[in-house]
Amino acid sequence: MPYILIQVTDEGVTREQKEAMIAGATELMVNVLNKDPESTFVVIDEVNTDNWGHGGEVVTKRRQRAAAARANVKQS
Repeated sequence: MPYILIQVTDEGVTREQKEAMIAGATELMVNVLNKDPESTFVVIDEVNTDNWGHGGEVVTKRRQRAAAARANVKQS
């Protein structure tokens, strides 16, 4: 009984995208491991960017810095 946990930041993943991730992950288990889709569980965990770290800082700050850099490039 496969259990698949997909973690993404909570930045507007749509219902359609979630459905596609669930279908795709289930299909992967069927095709690669010959698992029954009825026994495959997929959970999508949306994590706030303040609760997700990368490179020693929270993702919120990284995204803000990247957005500011893009804005500066557009102004140039």
